[in-house]
Amino acid sequence: MAFLKPVLFVTLAAFFMQACDAGAESTRPEFDVDRDLYLPQFDSKTDVDDVHSVAGVATLLRGSALEGVNYHAVAGAYGIQEGLYVPSPELFELAFGDNWSDAHENREKALQTVADLVSKTLKDGGSVWAADAGQSDFTADWLRMVNDSGMAELSKANVHVVQHSDWNESVTSPDKLAYVKANTNYHRIKDGNTVGNGTPGFNTASGDLWETVLADPETGELWRIARDIGNEYNGKDGRYLNDSIKAGGMDFSDVAESCWIFGYQDLVDAGAFFSEFLERE
Repeated sequence: MAFLKPVLFVTLAAFFMQACDAGAESTRPEFDVDRDLYLPQFDSKTDVDDVHSVAGVATLLRGSALEGVNYHAVAGAYGIQEGLYVPSPELFELAFGDNWSDAHENREKALQTVADLVSKTLKDGGSVWAADAGQSDFTADWLRMVNDSGMAELSKANVHVVQHSDWNESVTSPDKLAYVKANTNYHRIKDGNTVGNGTPGFNTASGDLWETVLADPETGELWRIARDIGNEYNGKDGRYLNDSIKAGGMDFSDVAESCWIFGYQDLVDAGAFFSEFLERE
C-alpha cells in the first residue's frame, strides 16, 4: 500500500487533537451554584491589571445568572516574582465584602481560611474552581494542606485550577506549579490579553468604555476606585508599567479565567463583557 504523505499525517494528527479537545470541553463539568466554590485569587504584584480585574470579577458576580455563587477572593496570592505589591484593600472590601482574605498581610491566616472552605466544599460533594489571576504558589500551599488532611483523592477529582498566562506560570515556583498540575484538574486557557484567540480579550488601550462603565449605578464606584488605584501605582517605584492603563484604557485580562469557569468564554472583548453585565433587567 502507498504511504501517506507527511502533510496528511499532520492533518490527521491535528484533526484527532481537535476532536480530543472538543470532547474534553464537552465533558467538562459545569459550575454548580448550589454546591461549588469559586476562588478568584489575585497576585497584585507588580502589574496593576489586577485592580481592574477585581472590579471585573465583582461586576461578573453581580450578574443575575450568578446570584448565589459561593465565593472567596484572595489578595496577595503572588509567586516568586520580584517587585512591589499593589495594595488595594478598599477595593477588595467594596467588591467582596467579608468574602476575601489578605494573603499579603497574613498569608497563614488566608491559607487556613481557604483550606477550610475547600475542605468543607469537597466534603459536601461540591467542586472547587480556582481562577489563578496570578501565580499558583498560594494554590499549591492550600492544596497541600487539604491533601495532607486525607482528602487527596477528592481534590484530585474535584479541584479545578484555571490559568491563562505564560508569565504567571514562569514566576510560579516550579515545584509548586508541578504539584498543582499533578493534583488538580489544571485548565490552561488562551491568554486573556488577546482578542480573537478563543477566550475573551480584556486588554484595551482605548478609553472609550470608561464613561459607560463609571456611570453604572451598581458597579461604577468599583471601577472608579480600580482606575484610581491603577493610575496611582502603574509603573511607580519600579512596578510594571502597563501600557494600556497608561494610555487611559483598561486591562482586566485575568477575568478571562472566570468567564471560562462560568461559561462566558465566547465574549470577545471588553465591550462585549460590559454589554453582557451592565445591561441588567
